[in-house]
Amino acid sequence: MQALIEAVYLAQREALKVPENDRQIRYIEHKPEHFAVPPDKGDDYTIVEINLFPGRSAEAKKALFTSIVTRFEALGISRADVFIVLHEPPLENWALRGGIPASELNLGFRLDV
Repeated sequence: MQALIEAVYLAQREALKVPENDRQIRYIEHKPEHFAVPPDKGDDYTIVEINLFPGRSAEAKKALFTSIVTRFEALGISRADVFIVLHEPPLENWALRGGIPASELNLGFRLDV
């Protein structure tokens, strides 16, 4: 599981230019009886959901998808068994640094990549 976390982190660093050590990543595994797998998917079916600040280009998102599936494939997970979805709540919906809306902060890195 650490390898999957590292793969997502490295893909975010590469494609989205997230800051070094920005590892807001968690791994959640469900028991097979608690998780419906589509009939055309294998036992390694993996869903990756990422909450991120809005502003990244379509090209950066595509690069992220490609990087994740390539890295997962190197770990033995078929590209066809990876499902990725991005959630991009507006900056005013994020509370950081003691409850300050992200829309009011200098985040210290660019979102327009």
